[in-house]
Amino acid sequence: MSQSGRVISWSIALIALLVGVIVGSAMLGPVRIDAPTVVHAVINHIGSERYDIPASHQTIITDVRLPRIILAATVGFALAAAGTVMQGFFRNPLADPSIIGVSSGAAAGAVAAIAFPALIPFSSVTIPLLITSLEVSALQMAAFLGAITTAFLVYAIATEGGRTPVATLLLAGVAIQAFLGAMISYMLVHSGDDLREAVVWMMGHLHRSNWGDVEFALPVSLVGVGILVVYTRELNVLLLGEEDAHHLGVNVERTKVLLLAVASIVTAAGVAVAGVIGFVGLVVPHIMRLIVGPDHRILLPTSALAGASFLVITDTLARVGLYGLPIVPVGIVTAALGAPFFLYLLTKREVHAL
Repeated sequence: MSQSGRVISWSIALIALLVGVIVGSAMLGPVRIDAPTVVHAVINHIGSERYDIPASHQTIITDVRLPRIILAATVGFALAAAGTVMQGFFRNPLADPSIIGVSSGAAAGAVAAIAFPALIPFSSVTIPLLITSLEVSALQMAAFLGAITTAFLVYAIATEGGRTPVATLLLAGVAIQAFLGAMISYMLVHSGDDLREAVVWMMGHLHRSNWGDVEFALPVSLVGVGILVVYTRELNVLLLGEEDAHHLGVNVERTKVLLLAVASIVTAAGVAVAGVIGFVGLVVPHIMRLIVGPDHRILLPTSALAGASFLVITDTLARVGLYGLPIVPVGIVTAALGAPFFLYLLTKREVHAL
């Protein structure tokens, strides 16, 4: 089968899986709702046809469960795609979306907005779009700006003479993360009654999701991942080394800047609405690499779609509980499932240098 045929086949299969996971997740909760009612509620919400279902079920699906589920899919889509790019970019199997401090920057911005609200001169900001406008909360804007600022600060520190050595970029990211970790700890100590809210946000959560969050994160994720997919050939060539990539016609520095910037923006959008959710961008690309191979033209889109399903599943476990366990932030579930699985891959020697 041709490369394009494999991409289409895998994409169709993973989209079908994602749809099934979304419907299954929407069925579960304190009020159990059957699959046909879920589908009818979604169609009613879109407005293409009106089905006669209980008003309470319509509200539960479209106003409570569906925004959270779609946001989980969006964030998982973004983090898995960004993780795939970062692993290829750094040629490091331990790379994830937070490797250059994007998540730490977002956490610093969010904790500052929670612990010191007087520092933020607005409670929300309205962003004009082509046909409508989007209202973003102060916390989300602070997290997004913190993430983007950190990414470009790390890049600026690592760049000298128009070149950005990957090793220097990685070390600068580690140093900035350590500094931001200290700042976050200081703010947490002085956060007073807001300590719990700040800690829950840093664990990763989707429990306050609404359609506004989806409107903020979904367009950024779709456009960003679309751009990354366009550059998958260049990402493949970069794996050969920068000198070889240059001889094969790749503008190495420009490509590195673009990949880093877009992956950082996509990660920032996800972290801004969901907090710091670990292991999605680390484990999912490894799983898909074992299944579809290392070619980023296939690996990137399939990892993104698999990441969407993975986070919907884990958030469903976080939302409904598991075997009597209390409801927890989704970041705890992804770590609890992701860490043992990654250790399993290590013991089987399935994790290796790229």
